[in-house]
Parts: sequence; C-alpha cells; structure tokens
Amino acid sequence: MAEGVKHDYHLVNPSPWPLIGSLSATIMAIGAVIWMKGAFGLPEGTAWVFFAGLAGVLYTMFGWWRDVVKESRAGDHTPVVGLGLRYGMVLFIASEVMFFVAWFWMFFEMALFNEVRTHSAIEEVRSAWATWPPHGVHTVPPWELPLVNTLILLLSGTTVTWAHHALQINDRKGAKLALGLTILLGVAFTAIQAYEYHHIFSHQYFYSEEAANARLYGSTFIMATGFHGFHVLIGTLFLTVCLIRLMAGHFTPEKHFGFEAAAWYWHFVDVVWLFLFAFIYVVFSGTAH
Repeated sequence: MAEGVKHDYHLVNPSPWPLIGSLSATIMAIGAVIWMKGAFGLPEGTAWVFFAGLAGVLYTMFGWWRDVVKESRAGDHTPVVGLGLRYGMVLFIASEVMFFVAWFWMFFEMALFNEVRTHSAIEEVRSAWATWPPHGVHTVPPWELPLVNTLILLLSGTTVTWAHHALQINDRKGAKLALGLTILLGVAFTAIQAYEYHHIFSHQYFYSEEAANARLYGSTFIMATGFHGFHVLIGTLFLTVCLIRLMAGHFTPEKHFGFEAAAWYWHFVDVVWLFLFAFIYVVFSGTAH
C-alpha cells in the first residue's frame, strides 16, 4: 500500500449524490402528480413540491459535475478511466436515440392507422397517410420558424466543430469564440421555439371539435418537439459549463473529454431535429386541412 496504486482504475470516494439525486427525483415526480391531479392532502395546482424536487435535482447535477471535474483535474481520469467515460457517453446517447425511435414508432403507427381508429375500416389503411394530421387540424407551417430553427441548429453544429478543432490546435481564443457562438445559437433556438409554442397555444392549433384524434396529434407533436427542446436546453447548459472550464484553463489539446462529450451530445440534438423537421413539419406538412 505504501508503494502506491498498482492499477489504472479510479476507485471513487463515497459520494452522497446518488442518494440525494434519487430522493430529489422522487420528490419531483410526486410533486408533478400533486401539481396536475392533487394528492397527499394538497390540492391540484400546488407546484412547490415539484420545484423543491427540481431544485434538488439541479443541486445534484451541479455537485456531481463539480466532483467529476475535480477528479479530472487531480489526474484520476487515467486512459482506462477515460475509455470508460467514452463508453458511458456513447451508451447514454444510444439510450436517447432509442427514446426518439420509440416516439417515431408511435407517430407513424398513429399516422398509418388513423383512418381505422376514425372509421373502423381496414380497407382504408392504404389512404391513412392522407388523413394525418386529422382533417380540420391547423398545423405549423414548416418554412417559417421551423426552417429558421433548422438553420440555427445546422449552423451551431459547424461552430461547435470549429471550437473542437480550435482546441485541438491550441487556439484557445478561437475555441472560446466558437463555443460562445454555439451557446448563443442554442439560446436563440430555445427562444424561437418558446415563441412558436406561445403562438400554437394562443391560436389553439391542435384543437378542433370536428377533427377526430386532433388532441392525439397535438400530444405527439408537443411531446416530440418539447422533449427535443428540453435536450437543446440541457445541451446549452452542458456547453456553457465547458466554456466556463475553457476560460478557467481546464482543457488542453490532449485532454478535453468533457468538451468532446458535450459536442457529441450537441450533434445528436442536431440530427434528431433534422428527422423531426422532415417528418413532423414537412412530410405531414403545415397547412390547414
């Protein structure tokens, strides 16, 4: 023992974050039920329990992230540990891909069998795509704000790649500039989507008395674009942490996996949006039936 560690692995110190994170997530889930339905003697619309749990989750994210950064700075992330971190990030992104695969499966299943649900006529399945979105539902025009957001995300993919290349050649000024631009583009995407949602809800796009399954279409649209928007928000925070670390001198051309992981995640967000834009906004496109 006196001669030091004989392996390349990092045995982490006891950490409170798994327990704190689990408790906070549980409180947040219970709080969501209370907020929407009421429970445990609290009336519907009581939101403070949910936000208390959310605060705990955010605190866990900050504390756990801080500890991992400290481990990296202390030299605990050996090549073997770094390989494990890469595998972990790849598997995490793969799990996110499967979430969106499940959503697309659901969306296309509803598109194919909408006519069956509406008229109980099996022979009409062949023309089902023509009835989705349901007749009477006013959808979002694809060549307006959705196109702008598509261009924003595509541009952000180039700027984050620029930042990565600049860091690899030790151009720290260029890396900071490119990463800052990527963050601004992420904020712009979120702001435009928030405006789009406000317009959708204020004009009741997905509510129609005469359109069968109108609410079903609206639910799938909001879930898909909303979850993607949440991923953009998380990715923007991820990149912001990387910018703070870059300004603090944490990254080197040889060692910057934290930034690489953020860049992978951001490219994943870009690709998912291209599929959403193509199928939600364009294929099932944006004029009132």
